[in-house]
Amino acid sequence: MKNNKRDKERNVIKKMKAIDMKELLIAMKDLEEERGIKKDYLLDSLEMALVTAYKKNFDSADNVKVVIDRETGETHVYSSKMVVEAVKDSCFEISLDAARKVSKKYDIGDVVDVEIVPKNFGRIAAQTAKQVVVQKIREAEREIVYTEFSDKKGEIVTGLIQKTDGNAIVVDLGKVEGIMPIKEQIATETYRVNDKIRAYVVDVEKGIKGNPQVIISRSHPDFVRRLFEFEIPEIYEGLIEIKNISRDAGSRSKVAVYSTNENIDPVGSCVGQKGVRIQNIINELHGEKIDVIEWNEDPAVFIAAALLPAQVLAVDVKEEEKFAQVIVPDDQLSLAIGKSGQNARLAARLTNWKIDIKSESQFRKMLEESQTIESEETEAIENVEDVEETVETEENNENA
Repeated sequence: MKNNKRDKERNVIKKMKAIDMKELLIAMKDLEEERGIKKDYLLDSLEMALVTAYKKNFDSADNVKVVIDRETGETHVYSSKMVVEAVKDSCFEISLDAARKVSKKYDIGDVVDVEIVPKNFGRIAAQTAKQVVVQKIREAEREIVYTEFSDKKGEIVTGLIQKTDGNAIVVDLGKVEGIMPIKEQIATETYRVNDKIRAYVVDVEKGIKGNPQVIISRSHPDFVRRLFEFEIPEIYEGLIEIKNISRDAGSRSKVAVYSTNENIDPVGSCVGQKGVRIQNIINELHGEKIDVIEWNEDPAVFIAAALLPAQVLAVDVKEEEKFAQVIVPDDQLSLAIGKSGQNARLAARLTNWKIDIKSESQFRKMLEESQTIESEETEAIENVEDVEETVETEENNENA
């Protein structure tokens, strides 16, 4: 495919050597059909460039214009002149008699386009056409690719790794290179040249000289979202909704799913029979663990589910602060918190709540301490009241 496109381009350049405009128009039409580069766009650019070339080579004023016939390819150079009674500057003015030799419709004050035939302009036109068309083909190609991949922002693309240097990974995506910065890579993955990989399009930028740069990622949470859409038909069809995703790329993800259809089990549908569906996603992520959780509008229920695989005894929520106190069995505390706090951290991101996890014994001890403090405060208050009552009695006795 690439070779065909290059052949078309070489064909255009070849035909420009003799500035056979009719053949050039045919070649431009082929380019429009094959590569989406508009013929009128090329011709407009060529006309402007020919004006510049004419001024440069013939020391011409600013009243020159070049017109290329869109059907025949004939090229005409005109000098635009004002019709006046007495010509003072022949470069910009023309007499009424001379104007009416061009057309009888002209009167004083009209502007006449007088055709001029500059010597050796064909050679200049050929050189200019070659430069302009090649330049515009390159620019148009870059713009087409930029537009095409801008539409793919938020989608998954597949390519071959071209280069790895320890930092950015360069991936051949066909028409353009994809760049995967180190922050978008998964630390546990190894990237080798010529490996085929899939990645999520984070952004499309215009780099040096307008070349499109596609920023791709395998660590982005939405990479997991798109994989779910590919593997789970119910999600793609909108029967199941992904409410939120939290992820430690390469290690663990938590995905909250929900369905308004009571006959659909959102978690079971995502996992699949014998875990086939979810396993395909895990394989793509090279073993990353995935917890699929059913979303619930009740924050206490949702938070308890988000802490899976740990079991939860109770959840006390404070709506205004979006804070939840969670109680788990003693033997589930480390599981609920997770290694380096991962499980609790992912659950907090998934639910958008602050979560404090306590074991049952810690909670009982906290309650006992709280009760002891309350008892001591009550006793202190009672002592103060007794003292005040005694003082009051003594003062009354003295007054009596």
